[in-house]
Amino acid sequence: MSPTSTPPNAPAGTKRERRKEARPGELLEAALDLFVEKGFAATRVDEVAARAGVSKGTLFLYFPSKEELFKAVVRHNIAGRFEEWRGELESFEGNTSELLQYCYQVWWERIGATKASGITKLMFSEAQNFPEITEFYQQEVILPGQALIRRIVERGIERGEFRPVPLDYIVHVVLAPMIFLMMWKHSVGACIPDSLGLRPELYIEAQIDNVLHGLLVRPPASPPIPSPSSPSLPPSRGT
Repeated sequence: MSPTSTPPNAPAGTKRERRKEARPGELLEAALDLFVEKGFAATRVDEVAARAGVSKGTLFLYFPSKEELFKAVVRHNIAGRFEEWRGELESFEGNTSELLQYCYQVWWERIGATKASGITKLMFSEAQNFPEITEFYQQEVILPGQALIRRIVERGIERGEFRPVPLDYIVHVVLAPMIFLMMWKHSVGACIPDSLGLRPELYIEAQIDNVLHGLLVRPPASPPIPSPSSPSLPPSRGT
């Protein structure tokens, strides 16, 4: 008997209790699949319930509406990670270039390469039609994400590793490659994976190099060297 199997003489309610405890996670997984596959508008709660193997009434016991189900999916897969990421930022011991590289790599492993990255495409496609979930996504994902990137860049500037830059705009420069990868992955890339000959890990490396060389402190400019074709004129002897 495996360690996780139910003993033959276990109370009849044990399996049911375990099944009940698993239901929210199963519903969230089914909802993520369908939201990414079909979008928010086209996904029906009875489809989510059927994919999770429960009734629609059971789904509503946990999530009173499709909007609340979507919010729970976002919190479970993305928004709930920000506290963890902020802790990693504050405890990181390397230089800020290394921290930014770590940020890109971890984002790809935990979000970009997973189904959860499809939520970004969903929001770009349907935001204007659902202002309530758009406001929620702004507060729970966009603003915390921008704040995290802003803090990384500020760290580099404070340490003299990055040159002063307009933070309100450089945040978008740093985020843009991540957004592009998610949009590509869940659009053309989903149908024609080799459409751009793009390997996400190598693309991220190229973007890290590009971003860092725009941020690193630049050496002072050398004084111009006189051109041999333009010799210096002797001092004027005028009055």
